[in-house]
Amino acid sequence: MRSSWLIVASIGVLLSLSSTARAQTTAARPAVLAPDTALSQRTASGVRYTVRQRGTGPTAQVGDRMLVHYTGFLPDGHIFDSSVSQGRPLRLRVGKGEVIPGWDEILLLLPAGSRARVWIPAALAYGPTGVLNPDDDSKYNVPPNTDLVFELEVVKVH
Repeated sequence: MRSSWLIVASIGVLLSLSSTARAQTTAARPAVLAPDTALSQRTASGVRYTVRQRGTGPTAQVGDRMLVHYTGFLPDGHIFDSSVSQGRPLRLRVGKGEVIPGWDEILLLLPAGSRARVWIPAALAYGPTGVLNPDDDSKYNVPPNTDLVFELEVVKVH
């Protein structure tokens, strides 16, 4: 009788741990990428952002050079590009059209050292064109008219 109770209790604990692990995996995975409108800010053009860490360095002006680490997500949480996985930040001149318009806008608001999650509407990303997969023209890395989410870290402004 006692061993039956231990077996039942063990099964209950295992099931509980399994569902807890699934819940933690789901919470940690950025699949729910909709902005929390109570915590995020919105620009006039519709870019939403949440500053996770406010930097103390200089804020870029149009034409300044920047180093930015980023990870780009589709709305379903799929990563479509990342400087982090490449091991080096992206170099760019802000406000000069070297990146998508949503980036040019938001990077002028984030001082060096900042980390932010940014929601960019399709019209300020790749719009109706999307981004074709360079290895297969029948597939898209970013489908047309797709809103995007980025984790950004402004490494340096100079």
